[in-house]
Amino acid sequence: MGSRGHNRYHWQSHNVKQSGVDDMVLLTKINEDAIVENLKKRYLDDFIFTYIGPVLISVNPFKQMPYFGDRVVEMYQGAAQYENPPHIYALADNMYRNMMIDRENQCVIISGESGAGKTVAAKYIMSYISRVSGGGPRVQHVKDIILQSNPLLEAFGNAKTVRNNNSSRFGKYFEIQFSSGGEPDGGKISNFLLEKSRVVMRNPGERSFHIFYQLIEGASGEQKSILGITSLDYYSYLNQSGSYKVDDINDKSDFQETMHAMDVIGIKGEDRTFVLQIVAGVLHLGNISFKEAGNYAAVESEEFLAFPGFLLGIDQMRLKEKLTSRKMDGRWGGKSESIDVTLNVEQACFTRDALSKALHARIFDYLVESINKAMVKDHQELNIGVLDIYGFEIFQKNGFEQFCINFVNEKLQQIFIELTLKAEQEEYVQEGIKWTPIEYFNNKIVCDLIESKVNPPGIMSILDDVCATMHAKGEGADQTMLQKLCVQTNSHEHFNSWNQGFIIHHYAGKVSYDADGFCERNRDVLFNDLIELMQSSEIAFIRALFPENLNADKKGRPTTAGSKIKKQANDLVSTLMKCTPHYIRCIKPNETKKPKDWEESRVKHQVEYLGLKENIRVRRAGYAYRRVFRKFLNRYAILTKESWPTWRGDEKQGVMHLLRSVNMDQDQYQLGRSKVFIKAPESLFLLEETRERKFDGYARAIQRAWRKYLARKKYVQMREEASDLLLNKKERRKHSLNRNFVGDYLGMDDRPELRQFLVKREKIDFADKITKYDRRFKGIKRDLILTPKFVYLVGREKVKQGPEKGMVKEVLKRKIEVDKILAVSMSPMQDDFLILHEQEYDSLLECVFKTEFISLLARHFEEKTQRKLPLKFSNTLDLKLKKEGWGPWSAGGSRQVHFIQGQGDVAVLRPSNKMLQVSVGPGLPKNSRECDPLLSLQQTNDFTTHLYEISNGGPKNASHVANQRNSQYNNQRTPYGNQPHPFLPPTASQLKDRAGSQHQPNTDCLKVPEPGAAGAHRQSNRPTPGAGRPKPAPKPKPQVPQCRALYAYDAQDTDELSFNADDVIDIIKEDASGWWTGRLRGKQGLFPNNYVTKI
Repeated sequence: MGSRGHNRYHWQSHNVKQSGVDDMVLLTKINEDAIVENLKKRYLDDFIFTYIGPVLISVNPFKQMPYFGDRVVEMYQGAAQYENPPHIYALADNMYRNMMIDRENQCVIISGESGAGKTVAAKYIMSYISRVSGGGPRVQHVKDIILQSNPLLEAFGNAKTVRNNNSSRFGKYFEIQFSSGGEPDGGKISNFLLEKSRVVMRNPGERSFHIFYQLIEGASGEQKSILGITSLDYYSYLNQSGSYKVDDINDKSDFQETMHAMDVIGIKGEDRTFVLQIVAGVLHLGNISFKEAGNYAAVESEEFLAFPGFLLGIDQMRLKEKLTSRKMDGRWGGKSESIDVTLNVEQACFTRDALSKALHARIFDYLVESINKAMVKDHQELNIGVLDIYGFEIFQKNGFEQFCINFVNEKLQQIFIELTLKAEQEEYVQEGIKWTPIEYFNNKIVCDLIESKVNPPGIMSILDDVCATMHAKGEGADQTMLQKLCVQTNSHEHFNSWNQGFIIHHYAGKVSYDADGFCERNRDVLFNDLIELMQSSEIAFIRALFPENLNADKKGRPTTAGSKIKKQANDLVSTLMKCTPHYIRCIKPNETKKPKDWEESRVKHQVEYLGLKENIRVRRAGYAYRRVFRKFLNRYAILTKESWPTWRGDEKQGVMHLLRSVNMDQDQYQLGRSKVFIKAPESLFLLEETRERKFDGYARAIQRAWRKYLARKKYVQMREEASDLLLNKKERRKHSLNRNFVGDYLGMDDRPELRQFLVKREKIDFADKITKYDRRFKGIKRDLILTPKFVYLVGREKVKQGPEKGMVKEVLKRKIEVDKILAVSMSPMQDDFLILHEQEYDSLLECVFKTEFISLLARHFEEKTQRKLPLKFSNTLDLKLKKEGWGPWSAGGSRQVHFIQGQGDVAVLRPSNKMLQVSVGPGLPKNSRECDPLLSLQQTNDFTTHLYEISNGGPKNASHVANQRNSQYNNQRTPYGNQPHPFLPPTASQLKDRAGSQHQPNTDCLKVPEPGAAGAHRQSNRPTPGAGRPKPAPKPKPQVPQCRALYAYDAQDTDELSFNADDVIDIIKEDASGWWTGRLRGKQGLFPNNYVTKI
């Protein structure tokens, strides 16, 4: 279900419509009416989830809801429960995180009556865990199987009932197994009590299992021909209830999904065909009818034997024989012999139905086994169990299946009572916590009525005793059972008898059970004749479904369906009690299965029997969180230095220390004998938030160090690439060889007026102020911006009309696609000129940081075109102009830029009609390289800090960096009209004067203060050093080379020296990289040698 279509308000918005209370612990009145009213308000406003502390209440909306998309998954992942509105994802995330933190198995018990939404809830939990857990191909395969097992088992195990269009007619406990890192790498399904009688009979208005309808609607023409598929009403097993279609189920598309699920799980194509053959064979078996022939049964129309025989691979005459007769073992005079007994019509129909039920049940078991084999894991680590089991049922006629289903639900209710009401209150007493007991109904008395073995025996024990004495069909056995029940249990307050059966007062209400067929269904016997028949099949797949050894001696009573489900239920309870349980209580708001329909009395009844009122009272009076001292200390050890990594001392004192460290109020917690109890969830979130902040801080420190390391490596690589582009081709400026690449010299994060021209969230690799020359060689300031796809040139113009008339606004002058650039031309001298050649016209630019720009442009060009960017170097460069139809210059379609040797580092420009002459002094040799990368790596801290800041969302002081970088190069060149001859760089004293003229903070207060009178007094009373002895001669200072600073330099990292112009620095080590080691004012560090001159 996506998150589209919900326009009134967004699920995540803080201004969402308020409907009732999110957590019913906060209700002002605690009674059933207040609970129902709160649920109703939320349900009608499309809020289907509500909390009672950690318990989730889910109301079936009978429609698709908008808040299950990827965005909502992200919102709940890693969030505390009360940070967001109640949601099944919050419970699933809590389970997953608790498993990882406490290294304990978790389970979720989803309970509620049929049609309350349990199966859908289970799907959402499995889907969420699949999305948020990581893993490789094996893990992804397991995730696919987990998700695809749902449609497959639903097809063979779910059906439409009068209460639910997709009712689970079996129970399953799905264990998702995890590695120690939290990846799902295995799984196991345990299934309970498939209602196989639904294959052959059901109540009016209901359907058989979905797969039969899917096959008829979705099979291809070829499949229908092979399997003998016709219309739905042709099959006796399907037409008896008169219900074929379901409004919200598409059998045709579901069939394709079922076949895809089989493929994902790993069932081979041939085996998939056999599965469908058995499904079709069951339908054809149902069309075999019988007639009376001399008090015995005979097949009414033998043509109906052909398709079952063909599909099941058995001889049709042998099939006929086994349906109408049975081999009986008898003893006479100490000898045993077998005789063939011919069946009557009723017995023949029973035999046919028994075979059909057995075939469907064994196919279902085969599918469960196939899923388990596909997910098998050789060792157990951690797991999350999801219990999706049939809901409590009350029908017009309730038989043996409803009796078993309601028994299992009774056991689940007992777990809920044991762990949330009984155990919680007992724990407070054991731990010495002040507590006033809260009364509740304990349904153990009902469970004992059903499953007790002796004193008095329960209903299941009496049923098994009657079945043990049954013979063949056993007419009258059901009445015998009723008579025994009346004798043994009639005095029980939760039991009543009636003329056709008995009544049990379940926790969810009174249910009348019809005793007809109880004993036969409990015996659940598949006669040996039918097993022999299926073992004679020509199809090995079918033979494998019936592996029984019929020659083995049978000892003891055969296992009955009742004893089997009792054992499964108790095993399930044992499994659940070993896990940390979580609860979802599902509520069905109506019987119409329509959205927004609210039946007050029905909901109130469910609220009563689910014990929600008692649950709220216990939760409200109790404590939201409890932990053994040792686990609490392990969880929150990181909060203080004293407790990290291990608290050394009394555990109780350690817990107190941690609680005080976060300033938790004393009325918010109590310390028991072995556990800490915290009252409000908000107090727990205080601990969790503090813990998260600590981990976040350490994680950021690690990330910062790692990113800085990566950025350094990337920086060295960038500088090497840039150097290689110009090596032996162009002279280099003194400052450009070892300078740091910053990229953004404009501070684009704080320049929305420039960002408006870029594509949304476009990455900026380079941005700087440059000079662009027009056809008259007039210099105009532009902002040059390079992204992976485009080169932008942004200028400024006055607005000529409108309300902003006269204002200067940024204007996009040019936007060039990187892959459309034909070439870049430069001179071989040390100037900053370059020409971008493009199809339409060229751009003559002067860029101080040309090396950095060209290297980035070359990389993006190669990424886009898979070829190198053409770079041209010449003393004469051609410039193609944009065609314009005005002025005397319009005739010229090209210009030339000619470079000659001059003096000084600053270029002097002399324009003429169609040529610009640029003269500049010699720079560093063309073969000049940067320093050794390993040495350079130590000198890049300022750049790398900047680079990883960019990766974290942009530099905070990019504008300052830009100004600092540009200040080194501003005013290096004067306009050609103002300065006819080159000039020398400013002297050190001029630089010092210029620096002094800038506004500097007054640092007089940092100087040593005048001694004053007290100082003079101290000096007068100070004894003569050395008691008047002559002062020893000072040790001769070691002669070290020194240098004088020409310019001021601000250290850009902790291992560099800062100095002012004219400072004298001791040279400790000279290095070819250009970074020397020196000492100034007692501090040792690195400094650039091009800022100093040797003395």
